[in-house]
Amino acid sequence: MGHFGEEEVRLIAAELGSALGFLHDLGIMHRDIKMENILLNDQGHLRLSDFGLSRRLKRGGRAFTICGTIQYMAPEILSGGPYNHAADWWSLGIMLFSLATGKFPLMAEIDHCRMLAKVRDFSYVVPETFSSALILLLTELLCKNPMNRLRNLECFKMQTFFRGTSFNPYILQKTPPLSARIARRLKHP
Repeated sequence: MGHFGEEEVRLIAAELGSALGFLHDLGIMHRDIKMENILLNDQGHLRLSDFGLSRRLKRGGRAFTICGTIQYMAPEILSGGPYNHAADWWSLGIMLFSLATGKFPLMAEIDHCRMLAKVRDFSYVVPETFSSALILLLTELLCKNPMNRLRNLECFKMQTFFRGTSFNPYILQKTPPLSARIARRLKHP
């Protein structure tokens, strides 16, 4: 289906990063960040949906349930935990990688053990055609060690990729929405 340009990825990332930051501040982990759980509102802005796997998890808390969509699952979830909110940021990284390249970094495996082995052995190579700012963002989101991963909204907003981007919810909603091309692609894959 092709891929999205960096400007489009920036808007998607800003809106979804803001949603994750909001949820995490409330102590909610989504645990199933993926393209199928992103909706467009009437104005063309993104909304995160499907909270069927979400759970409350206080800061510093840990979870152990293996759940989510296998291609988006962080290594710590695939291994059975412990994991925390950082796993949602990994899933966002997989989604942004997929939107920017037009393909998943890894094909899904039948079970979580095989997928974990694949994820542990794979080096996420970001195309050299990407800006250095996007490469850095994806590298920090797809860090296999959750302690070193970009894992909160404040650090996310400070990424060079977002220079000049407002994360104020009111201003974000006033930003021109995704182009008609993207809206069609998201509605009719």
